[in-house]
Amino acid sequence: MNKKPYWNQHTDWQKAEKAWDEGAKKAEKEHPLKVLKTLPSMPGIAEDAAKHLKWKSLKWMVQKDENWKVTKYILKKPFTHFMRYLQSLFKKKPYVRDGDFFLYGVNNVEQFKKELQDPDALFVVGFSYCEKPHECPSGRFTPDCIHDPDNAVCRQCFIGKAVNSLPEHNSIPLFIPTIHYIGEKIFEIQEANPKKRIFFLITACELTLEMFGDFGNLAGIQGIGVRLDGRICNTMKAFELSEMGIKPGLTVVLKETEQRILDLLSYWRGVSERVL
Repeated sequence: MNKKPYWNQHTDWQKAEKAWDEGAKKAEKEHPLKVLKTLPSMPGIAEDAAKHLKWKSLKWMVQKDENWKVTKYILKKPFTHFMRYLQSLFKKKPYVRDGDFFLYGVNNVEQFKKELQDPDALFVVGFSYCEKPHECPSGRFTPDCIHDPDNAVCRQCFIGKAVNSLPEHNSIPLFIPTIHYIGEKIFEIQEANPKKRIFFLITACELTLEMFGDFGNLAGIQGIGVRLDGRICNTMKAFELSEMGIKPGLTVVLKETEQRILDLLSYWRGVSERVL
């Protein structure tokens, strides 16, 4: 018999989180991960990389779009997508920044929470592969994740905790190896759920959030990009290698930002339960 999802085994969020964290501490003692407790932060986006980012992002999306997977979706509604993209291009920034949160299509977190109350809301929660620990049982450069609470690695992984906290309904977790993967998935989800409003929360390096924000706006979805820290990509060369799976360093969500994510997921869980 399949076990109930981890958070569903407890009567409220606080009890579920406490039990998870206690299990994580036990797993750490029995099977510590080969990760520094405090990963050194990389400098922000390098000066050379910061130049002409909008052009670089468009060029990357077109040149690396294997079999035109993303372009095919865009061309299904060419005028709508072009106008959204054009409007985003003329903004000084395609997002509103709040600390490590990059907000797309909303002005602040409270507005985002209100939007999530829509009965037709569908929440896509995505994590960059470079957050995965080196010991990840699913491998790092893959769209796979077992997030098994009984696995010592998953129990210590923030991705595992976040995914286990998601409600079963109207939530889609994704594990992102490339920018084209998430682009294609967003369009797939839109097409498969025409009556739903798609919202997202996705972790990524600051360079990626800067480069591809216009394409999130092109898709017409609202959400939050979460800035990663640690061994981030801050040059175009590092970004290009990362998109090929060459990423030996680990990235992390800072502790304060982890808590902001968990607060949002807790809110979303409450909203989802009320809707049902």
